[in-house]
Parts: sequence; C-alpha cells; structure tokens
Amino acid sequence: MTEIALTELPAFVETASIALQNNGSAAMGPEAAQNMADGYGAAAAGIAVGLAALAAGYAERGIGAAAVGAIAEDDDMFVPGLIMTVLPETLVILALVVVFILG
Repeated sequence: MTEIALTELPAFVETASIALQNNGSAAMGPEAAQNMADGYGAAAAGIAVGLAALAAGYAERGIGAAAVGAIAEDDDMFVPGLIMTVLPETLVILALVVVFILG
C-alpha cells in the first residue's frame, strides 16, 4: 500500500471523491459540486460535535472524581458537585444546536 502524507490527504480524498462521483470523469457539474459541498458540511458538523463530546467527557472525568471525593467528605456538596459535573455537557448541547441551526 502506498503511504500518503497527512498534508496530502485532503487533496487525495477530494480527487477520489470526484472520480467516484463521475465514474472516473475529471469534469464535475454543479450538482456534483453541491453534493460534495453538502457532504463536507455534514462531515465537518459530525467532527465538531464529536470533538465537543470528547472534550466534555475529558473534562467530566476530573470534575466527577473531585465531586465524588467532595461528597464523600461532606454531603452538602452534592448539588454543587452535580452542577459542576453537568456544566461541560452543555458544550455538546450547544454544538448540536449550532449544527441544527447551520444545517
């Protein structure tokens, strides 16, 4: 298998998608260009929501551990711990809202 540098990957994917959409033809009509743009938009939205969810999970990992430790020492820390644990998840909700507004 031929190795492709990461900097060359977007051009390779674009060329391959054009070739596949047009049965190997290099010419691309306006409908194919719009379909390709819609596909890239959907992929970008999926990546954005996925990265937001990954970041929220990473943040909740440390916050949840600290909240459980605080609750173990003092039961009155339950509500602040719960609120702090839920805050990073709002990033994913906002990312989904942006996807639905733009999409």
